[in-house]
Amino acid sequence: MSNTLNDASIRDAALLLDEHPDYKVIRRITPRKSFSESDGRSLSKGVVVDTETTGTNPDKDAIIEVGMVLFEFDPNTGIAYNATKSFDQLEDPGFPIPPDSTMVHGITDEMVAGKRIDDTSVERFLEGVSLVVAHNAKFDRVFLEKRLPIFESLPWGCSIAQVDWNGQGIGSAKLDYIAYQYGFFYDAHRADVDCFALLEILQQKLPYSGELVLKSILNELGQKSYTVYATGSPYETKDMLKARFYRWDGDKKCWHITVTGDDAIKDEVTWLKSNVYGGKKAKVEIEVQNCMSRFSSRPGNRTLKEI
Repeated sequence: MSNTLNDASIRDAALLLDEHPDYKVIRRITPRKSFSESDGRSLSKGVVVDTETTGTNPDKDAIIEVGMVLFEFDPNTGIAYNATKSFDQLEDPGFPIPPDSTMVHGITDEMVAGKRIDDTSVERFLEGVSLVVAHNAKFDRVFLEKRLPIFESLPWGCSIAQVDWNGQGIGSAKLDYIAYQYGFFYDAHRADVDCFALLEILQQKLPYSGELVLKSILNELGQKSYTVYATGSPYETKDMLKARFYRWDGDKKCWHITVTGDDAIKDEVTWLKSNVYGGKKAKVEIEVQNCMSRFSSRPGNRTLKEI
């Protein structure tokens, strides 16, 4: 009897384990070129993007790899049809890559020596794109806009901030953990690989709502985001603000929260007046952003509002 396992026997073993309640089989993500057959409807172009960098501080760190996957999708349903092409280029940051960073993504000084991301190739790749999606866009967008200004002119979505993973029963928003929950795994932390993994996850259904992950992002794309700064909030309300997920801004010396949608900002202002300011008149600062500036380091429109 041969000890060699062929593909058919491996598949049979995996199916057998899948049927047993004590086992969970996870499968390697295979980059797909096609997700659904087109029926002639009008499709939009989207791009999944990921960066690898020398560190996490955009003021002193730099991009060393950009990966992108271009795909066609139905903006009404979130269904992707084709992944048409991919992009991956390395760049020499001009200084040594910290060893801690290399441990994360595996990119060495030798790999990037003398290399530079071609700006024109990036611009051509992004022609006609109506949506950029990143997993943690607040990180990638800031780095990309600093190095490649073309990204300032595109609408962005985020598969962390705009998907309620916790509310859907998935306890971590890390991409490799989400993939595991859907029965997949991949070799993480290289930009192009992460892009294909994210595109695969964008086409999965959320566990409770049954909605496609990409559709969840599209639902928020056209809505405004409002960051409310609770200026002059009494010290004794700090625990209440923290419990409502406000965060402390050390520069502005006040608590703030970001909500999406007109109804959400109305509810938030009402809550602040009643619970933080005790029903008294107060002024709060509100910063408004949309998909063209959301997740960037560029400020939105800021106004003082009396409540």
